[in-house]
Amino acid sequence: MQLGVNLDHVATLRQARRGLEPDPVWAAVEAQLGGADAITLHLREDRRHVQDHDLGRIAATSQVRLNLEMAATEAMLEIALRTRPHMATLVPEGRAEITTEGGLNVVGDMGLLKQVVARLREGGITVSAFIDAEIEQVDAAAEAGFDMCELHTGPYAHAFHEAGGDLPRGTMKKQLERLAAAGRRITQLGMLFNAGHALNYVNIGPVLALANLRELHIGHSIVSRALFVGLRQAVAEMKRLLAQAPPAPWAASARA
Repeated sequence: MQLGVNLDHVATLRQARRGLEPDPVWAAVEAQLGGADAITLHLREDRRHVQDHDLGRIAATSQVRLNLEMAATEAMLEIALRTRPHMATLVPEGRAEITTEGGLNVVGDMGLLKQVVARLREGGITVSAFIDAEIEQVDAAAEAGFDMCELHTGPYAHAFHEAGGDLPRGTMKKQLERLAAAGRRITQLGMLFNAGHALNYVNIGPVLALANLRELHIGHSIVSRALFVGLRQAVAEMKRLLAQAPPAPWAASARA
């Protein structure tokens, strides 16, 4: 099980003062020393946290994969092709939202997304779709040419909190079943199965049991934990939880 650590909220803290610290580049080094398999940055159009120079410096210094979360716009496409991250995750983006509130509508934006995916892949960048756990969105992602799908785990995390982690209560079981069904469809279609959003040290357990899950992208809970124990240890603690996941033959499902 791979772990991508999202460092957006390190930049959020810095931007609160428009200063120099904490530096996301330093955070990326600490995350790697803690065992991160990838570094994730969301360069938003309004630049509310991560800045262009953060992306450039981390791209130049990171020793692990760099995952750029981005809107499917011409401006972001140009930045991605210039920076050349290892992978790009296409996400919906709203100016008023606090954080990403839902998955990409691949079904509704098929024409645009096909073009963006094709250009990113031509640039040597692996492309992921951040989508809700809906079969029609998975099928559309395959049609659009995505290499992988990251399932939005926010609804599951909310259900876990409402149920206090008690599987039979509320909609927690239903949300897990939705993730499992969408995950199976992703691998059936030859894409890689990733997941993320609102996962933390408590609710991650049931998600780790999903078949063929390859990678989790986690940010807020790790950065929050880092306030008390340091980022390196916070990442290492999450990695230890991921190490408990049962092995899954996801590599056999990868697109050649």
